[in-house]
Amino acid sequence: MAEENGTGSNAVWAIALVIIVAIIGGLVYYSGILKTRPAKNQVDINVTAPAPAAPAPAR
Repeated sequence: MAEENGTGSNAVWAIALVIIVAIIGGLVYYSGILKTRPAKNQVDINVTAPAPAAPAPAR
């Protein structure tokens, strides 16, 4: 009698497992663990200085 509902019980557990894995996968994906982004602390700085003035001609 215990084996009577074995297939139905296994199907319910299989569906429950798929739902649980999907929820965990969604949480991991939307939490940002799997997403690759450039680091936020990188700053692109371009510093330029004016060219030195040419010396005055001798008189």
